[in-house]
Amino acid sequence: QVQLVESGGGLVQPLGSLRLSCAASGSILSNYAMGWYRQAPGAQRELVASISWNGVSTYYTDAVKGRFTISRDNTKNTLYLQMNSLKSEDTAVYYCNTFPSNVNYWGQGTQVTVSS
Repeated sequence: QVQLVESGGGLVQPLGSLRLSCAASGSILSNYAMGWYRQAPGAQRELVASISWNGVSTYYTDAVKGRFTISRDNTKNTLYLQMNSLKSEDTAVYYCNTFPSNVNYWGQGTQVTVSS
């Protein structure tokens, strides 16, 4: 059974940085394109960034372009999201999943709160 476990969230001040990690059981990461998603209170879950299976191609939603960087290490079955210049509107629970997402792979997510 595939398990994705997110970590690295926390409380950070505006313009601060966080690095999220997503550890996958098995070898799922090396086989699929992956994505980071987020869900803010009262909002729908949205795609933040995605990366091809080999890390060559990436995509970012306009709201995070130039501030977030998605990367992966298939040898460690780990996905990363480096978040810089954080804004209050980045506050959300962040999830990793395949891209497109698989309903069976949603984990607990990691909370990111940007506040002074």
